[in-house]
Amino acid sequence: MPKTLEQIKELTNLSAGILNDADILKLIGEVSERMIKAYRNGSKTLFCGNGGSSAEAQHLAAELSGKFNLERKPIPAEACHVNSSFVTAVANDYNFTKVYSRYIEGFGQKGDILIGLSTSGTSANIVEAFKTAHEMGIVTVALTGKTGGKLANLSDYCLKVPSTSVPRIQEIHLLIGHILCENVEQELFGDEN
Repeated sequence: MPKTLEQIKELTNLSAGILNDADILKLIGEVSERMIKAYRNGSKTLFCGNGGSSAEAQHLAAELSGKFNLERKPIPAEACHVNSSFVTAVANDYNFTKVYSRYIEGFGQKGDILIGLSTSGTSANIVEAFKTAHEMGIVTVALTGKTGGKLANLSDYCLKVPSTSVPRIQEIHLLIGHILCENVEQELFGDEN
């Protein structure tokens, strides 16, 4: 039981740190506004991640394309890995580092938003996706751990969770993702409800 309390305290302290970090709160606001602007201009949001982060990417895409809190029209959003035939074909024909960059090249458009979740900030396939996104005029948002890794320098916005604990970083990524979804939904559809 003591380990359980330690884990909960770790998450609580990390959440409190985010709550008191003016820079990350400002970035969350800026990303929300950028997403809202993209949607008003007819663009979409794409998400990518690996392992648990891919599950979060898919979860957040569903919050936008399905619904979060409000009854409303769907918002175009998708996780880049949901077509398993595409992912396995690209991984087989090229290599796994190309799966997201090929997806972005095929489905992304200038003005879209790409959100990459990587606790290390060094996931090669996400790094490649961000490079492709920049070439195409797609706005990049990285959700990372403490250092930001390679994504820190490749992102238009890098939200660094000040931790090196993978589970705690992922928990905060989901919190940030939910805040973004709620902000977008409320701004676009709040007056209708």
